[in-house]
Amino acid sequence: MYGKAFAPEYRGSLEDLSVNASLEEVLSKAVEQRRRAQLDGSALDMAHAELAVAEASRRLGRVEDAERAWKASYRAARQAADLGAMAWAVWSGGTLARQRGTLALARRWLAIAAELAERGDDIVARGYSLAGLAETGRIQGDYQAVGELHEKLLAEARRRGEARHTVWALEGIAQMHRNSGSYDTALAMFEEAAEISGRADDARGHAWALRGIADVLSLRGETERALALLSEAEGTCRRMKLVSALAYNHKMRGNVLFRAGRYAEAEECYRGALEEFREMAEPRGAALARLGLVKSRARLGHDRAETAAELDDLHRTLGRIGLLHARRMVEAARAELGMPAEPAAAPAAPAARPAA
Repeated sequence: MYGKAFAPEYRGSLEDLSVNASLEEVLSKAVEQRRRAQLDGSALDMAHAELAVAEASRRLGRVEDAERAWKASYRAARQAADLGAMAWAVWSGGTLARQRGTLALARRWLAIAAELAERGDDIVARGYSLAGLAETGRIQGDYQAVGELHEKLLAEARRRGEARHTVWALEGIAQMHRNSGSYDTALAMFEEAAEISGRADDARGHAWALRGIADVLSLRGETERALALLSEAEGTCRRMKLVSALAYNHKMRGNVLFRAGRYAEAEECYRGALEEFREMAEPRGAALARLGLVKSRARLGHDRAETAAELDDLHRTLGRIGLLHARRMVEAARAELGMPAEPAAAPAAPAARPAA
């Protein structure tokens, strides 16, 4: 039913790059292609090369390089008058904005990318842009706004036999079920995503699916099995140099250890993940790692007044980013640790309402 996973963001002469190519390899070949495009004067080839530079740089956590590259890709695509290439460039910019925690800007760029893709009759770019809008809303915790869009994109991906997008949609819907307490449904969807990604040779999607399975198993008390799955996923992340995915893997390991009452080990994992997120300027991941670190330190006897102050600061930080579900996690942590609610909570940013 599903073919091998492919990476449509690697375009033109780079389209033969595997979805599992290491990011350093992608970056090296993209830079070489950019040099050739400069010599040949081909604007479209330049757009393709800069897009690959942007995506490899983003996933490696080199956000300033990624910012320059996606904008250069857009300028070259506009010079070539190629709406599809323009859409891919803006999609990359929107994805980077989400990674950097500027969610309103991410929605703006992704909506523009979807419009450009529709005008340029690039169905794949449109699908990726709508998926980006859906993921932004899901990260914010507004499941009502984006649940239907996730389901629609899953149905379209299944119909076309696109393994990578099917896996993405399954994992997103599974995460919403997990966060809503429907653990059996979440586990079944994460397991289906792992099966499809394994058959399609989608190593990145498989690593994320294993992380999701480990999360649900941990909630059921299956600590050692969860840790083993995270170790397997970590191997993939290191091999492909998936810097962001590796940091989230380490944060999840902290979650698993915390639930098992192994607070000192959890603190170490959260501290390492926090450093990784800060190094790549990813505020969402940094805030979530901070939350785990605060909870672990509290369990190890940290001063209660300082813990309460840190939770208040996290609540405001997550509110500024617009992460509704994460703010609820802070509130749950307060209740778990016997802390009073913040006196004046900052209002959350507007939730994502993706255009059709």
